[in-house]
Amino acid sequence: MEWFENGWGLSLIVFLPVVGAAAIVAIPKAKESLIKWTALVFALVTMVLAIALAVQFDYGAAGTYQFGTAIDTTWISAINAHFHIAVDGISLPMVVLATVITVLVIVYSWNHWPEPHNPKLLLVFVLLLATGMTGTFLALDLVLFFVFFELVLLPMYFMIGIWGDRAIKDVPLVKWKIEMRLYASLKFFIFTLFGSVFMLLGFLALYFKSEEMLGYRSFSMIELADIGAAGAFTGTFAFLVFLGLFLGFAVKVPMWPLHTWLPDAHTAAPTIGSVILAAVLLKLGTYAFIRISIPILPDQAIAWAPFIGVLAVIGIIYGSLASLAQTDLKRLIAYSSVGHMGFVMLGISTMTVVGINAAIIGMVAHGLITGLLFFIAGSMAHRYHTRDMSRLGGNMLLMPKMGVLLGFAAMASLGLPSLAGFWGEFMALMSAFDPLEAIGATPLFRGFMVAGAIGTVLTASYMLYMLRSVNFGEPSDEWEDHEFEDVDRFEWMAWAPLVIGIIAIGIYPKLVFGATNDAVVGLVQKAFGG
Repeated sequence: MEWFENGWGLSLIVFLPVVGAAAIVAIPKAKESLIKWTALVFALVTMVLAIALAVQFDYGAAGTYQFGTAIDTTWISAINAHFHIAVDGISLPMVVLATVITVLVIVYSWNHWPEPHNPKLLLVFVLLLATGMTGTFLALDLVLFFVFFELVLLPMYFMIGIWGDRAIKDVPLVKWKIEMRLYASLKFFIFTLFGSVFMLLGFLALYFKSEEMLGYRSFSMIELADIGAAGAFTGTFAFLVFLGLFLGFAVKVPMWPLHTWLPDAHTAAPTIGSVILAAVLLKLGTYAFIRISIPILPDQAIAWAPFIGVLAVIGIIYGSLASLAQTDLKRLIAYSSVGHMGFVMLGISTMTVVGINAAIIGMVAHGLITGLLFFIAGSMAHRYHTRDMSRLGGNMLLMPKMGVLLGFAAMASLGLPSLAGFWGEFMALMSAFDPLEAIGATPLFRGFMVAGAIGTVLTASYMLYMLRSVNFGEPSDEWEDHEFEDVDRFEWMAWAPLVIGIIAIGIYPKLVFGATNDAVVGLVQKAFGG
């Protein structure tokens, strides 16, 4: 398609949502139907372009950046920052995921608006998030990456702060009593901003150091990866830069012990906020490890691998045990994300083709599965007006379709074979048995494999505990005189693509690996040789 060859296609995927946001701003608030249709049309066109991108993509050259030649232009000449976006086999699945999720949350919200009722402002934030997400996955300049990476911060902060849970949160450490939404949004903002400061310092350090090797200063990820693979960044400098990048990316993942903002953010966020956060925003950090940290600082990636692996398996076990202790349905799903992203980071820490492929398919699968879980949890809370699992028993009798979908999503989340969640966990454990030889910690990583396997058992435990508490048994007496509407048409339209994607990737993982494998092979060969 000529649009992609001349650069328009990728640019439209990134910027159409923000154009849609501007159009919505110009529409009077009273014209709610027009606002909703405007948001949906812009999101749908963006998704169609992303699917067209996947069709036009040359899978025989997935390890090379495609459609980026025409959109590499000087952006800020004073600092040699470029507007450079392109796609390869690693970023392609994430771009498609981000655009699909954006459409689905708009469809779901059509008849499920959180209070206060302000569709105009909420949809503006959703579209701004879409631009930030796709821009992050396509950026090949560190300044551009930073702008998109941080663009998602403010819309999510306001989504939680305005439409979040208004229950009172007691903060004993500082003796505060504050609304949950305000506490969670502030915590999300502070944690993310904390990590971003160190990430930016790392980017600046690479920029100034690049002059020694290139003769000029560069923010180009491609140029920095080239000189990084040649061993240009070494010693204390490389260690400190990797530390800065690690802090910035690990907060976003989030990795234990930098995870504490996540359960509060998910618990407080409106349903579509939780879906976007879980399905896509958490992937920005893991994607950045693969796209930036490993290719630019390969020696440090090897040196840090055992430490990353330790934190990953702690996250797996901790997330599972914390989930078992929850009584709030959304909070249980939130802690489950800590464990699932632990498997993603375990795969990355092995620095192998199998491990990084496992991480990418794990990211896609987590986006589909946990997005579906948060959709269902939000709809149940909308009907029951509670997320307390002790009050939600007997859901299969009250809303059998909802119960079946919840059971399906839980089975996918615990890694049932033939569903999407299986491949990321299984291959992450496989890769831990035989990590990159240069790491020199094979016995340690095999210990990680054992710990991760225990984590899969614990994952099954808390998911089955959740199903027993919510789906099975007899309904509480308090619901005796209530009639609940089962899954409505907007929910079916939003959830059916997720169900289809979970089954399709579970049965035919080449839908993801067909794009990622050659790109991952190229990345590992360039960074580590062989």
